[in-house]
Amino acid sequence: MNQSIAIDLPNGISLVMKREDLIHPFVSGNKFRKLKYNLLQAKAESQTTLLTFGGAYSNHIAAVAYAGRENGFQTIGIIRGDELADKIASNPTLKFAQECGMQFEFVSREDYRLKTEAAFLEQLKLKFESFYLIPEGGTNALAIKGCEEILTQEDGIFDYVACAIGTGGTISGIINSALPHQKILGFPALKGDFLQDEIRNFVQNENWELITDYHFGGYGKVNTVLVDFINRFLEKTKIPLDPIYTGKMVFGIVDLIEKNYFPKNSKILLIHTGGLQGIQGMNLKLKNKGVPILHTHD
Repeated sequence: MNQSIAIDLPNGISLVMKREDLIHPFVSGNKFRKLKYNLLQAKAESQTTLLTFGGAYSNHIAAVAYAGRENGFQTIGIIRGDELADKIASNPTLKFAQECGMQFEFVSREDYRLKTEAAFLEQLKLKFESFYLIPEGGTNALAIKGCEEILTQEDGIFDYVACAIGTGGTISGIINSALPHQKILGFPALKGDFLQDEIRNFVQNENWELITDYHFGGYGKVNTVLVDFINRFLEKTKIPLDPIYTGKMVFGIVDLIEKNYFPKNSKILLIHTGGLQGIQGMNLKLKNKGVPILHTHD
């Protein structure tokens, strides 16, 4: 569903939000897209268990736990940070995943960095035997196939398409299905330039650019400027934004519009990739710091 954003913008520029967050209440946005063909493949391989990776407030962990349960799979989450093992009850994401039946394996941050190494994966196979592996963030060739379905024929009217980037899978799918006249803008949630190479592994088209100025200090980092922007945006448009991904992308787009980055009368499509389940956990952090929290619909 595409929703016009009713905020005053200069130079005849128009903004429309593709509400991927409304696809499913628990497996929303790009997580639904990324899991679609992976779940079909797991079934085709007669696997009964999904194993994946994520951090304390991972949208991906929550989505795999729920989607696994709904589709008859056992699920295992390899969680970054062994200090979280006794904090499940106070962590909304992990609590939800556990309630969906996910089994956790907590590993140190050092070990977690080895998650793509053959020796580390071999240890997991010895411990858990047979499973279907879904990478951290869900990005693989099947995930990108799912994300290629985000843009529709009707979206051909847009000059620019913008989305937030975690692992690069969603934007890769969008780049592959974009039309030649469209420019795809990616807003990384992480610091660093490594994503250029990751994305190039999956795309041939050159009509894309990464805008790296709006990560607010890095993955999971927010400040009162961003929180205030997201709250005001919700008030004006009734569209909730998550603070890790889409909120930063929308902030960046509005800032670039004000800086005359876009030609006059540009039509811009913003992809809402979901992730709203993370707001609860972020608000716990913000409350602990004694700073303003993110508003919700309630």
